[in-house]
Amino acid sequence: MKTTPLSRRTMLKGLGATLCLPLLEAMRLATRAATTANPSPVRLAVLYMPNGVCPGKWNPTGAGRSFELSPILQPLAPHKDELLVLRNLWNAASNTGDGHYVKTGGFLTGTTITRTTGSDLRSGAVSMDQVAAKRVGHLTPLPSLELGIDPPATGVDTNVGYTQLYGAHISWSTPTTPLAKEINPRAAFDRLFRSNAPGRAAEAAKNRSVIDLVLEDARRLQKRLGADDRQKLDEYLESVRSVEQRIAFDAQRQRETVRSDGLAERAIKDLGARIDAYADPARVSERKGDHTEHVRIMLDLMVLGFWTDSTRVSTFMFGNAVSPRNFSFLDGVSGGFHEISHHKNDPEKMAQYQRINAWHYEQFAYMLGKMRAIREGGRTLLDNSMLLFGAGMHDGNAHDPHKLPIVVAGRGGGTLATGRALAYENNTPLTNLYVGMLRRMGTPVEKFADSTGELAGLGDAAFSGREA
Repeated sequence: MKTTPLSRRTMLKGLGATLCLPLLEAMRLATRAATTANPSPVRLAVLYMPNGVCPGKWNPTGAGRSFELSPILQPLAPHKDELLVLRNLWNAASNTGDGHYVKTGGFLTGTTITRTTGSDLRSGAVSMDQVAAKRVGHLTPLPSLELGIDPPATGVDTNVGYTQLYGAHISWSTPTTPLAKEINPRAAFDRLFRSNAPGRAAEAAKNRSVIDLVLEDARRLQKRLGADDRQKLDEYLESVRSVEQRIAFDAQRQRETVRSDGLAERAIKDLGARIDAYADPARVSERKGDHTEHVRIMLDLMVLGFWTDSTRVSTFMFGNAVSPRNFSFLDGVSGGFHEISHHKNDPEKMAQYQRINAWHYEQFAYMLGKMRAIREGGRTLLDNSMLLFGAGMHDGNAHDPHKLPIVVAGRGGGTLATGRALAYENNTPLTNLYVGMLRRMGTPVEKFADSTGELAGLGDAAFSGREA
């Protein structure tokens, strides 16, 4: 069967559902017929971890390609060749003495947030991810996608005199407008795949799988595709259905957890945690329980958003600043991440701190594995992406913004020379990395916040930085 050229903007549609499609060979044929440009765009993701890392357990040994992953980074071993482990970067604007909020609110802006106890937030600049979204966001259905697992905390942290709202946001569309992250997997899924068509029929469609809603359109499309594209489309639809089923299962599990704790159904509603027949797993039990599946669903949604070109910019917060989320579900851990990060050099607490850090990198490795398995022409989705995993401080006990733990994964469409650990001069601006990433997103900035230029060596395979 001869493949019919297909527009990159082709979607599957049904009542109440709209699915963007992954890059198919039929789309590549259409692109080659119209232009010589690479049809695979570059994607940008930022994953933020609060509370820093256990001192002495994050830094890799060696430099350049001759490096070994540290105990905390060990979960990334299957993806070592796709990493840039960057040392000695810092965010000078966050070095103010505040414990967490300045480090979180200004992580992607490179600026110092304004101290306030109210809702009059001021970050000082637009965040790096939103600079990219303003440049490429018009090319996709969603300019950007902000996800997380903790609801925004309100009130004032009287220890430092900051509103806790600062700790819940890393993305800023303007210097005074933080972008709210979606913490409900079902709502995030619907944002990607469901339309807002009015009427009773559309309302009833919300209780049906989106795959069932677009199945007729999918069958029509299959007739226009070659064998390889048909298989790729089947794999994509199965991936969407799998995530949808896992959202339903995890929500039901969380509902049962709430009931076993003796909370009434009314309490779930009061928390705003019920959408259709689903509970919001982010809000029904914030202080205990294994939230690994919740995190992985959100990471899967980011992957689907990139795979279908629904968005090219996304952020994810593993937790808010000073989050009370409990990690006792991990072997050998007893208590919350923030509490344990204040280890006071207690060996037992430091061992727990390291285990919590490693869990975060395990989730990052999960996401990288998903992206590496998705082919886009002669590359993978991971090859065509840049994923920044970082924290706003190094040792959480000292609240230290020097020597930030920063890892970049993915080859940025072939513009990043990965598989290296790079040690820079002390106090090299983190924003130099942002300049390099923005340029690779088609946003050629000359300066960002306190940057002094593009971070050296990102695309130079021979560069290894100074001796670590």
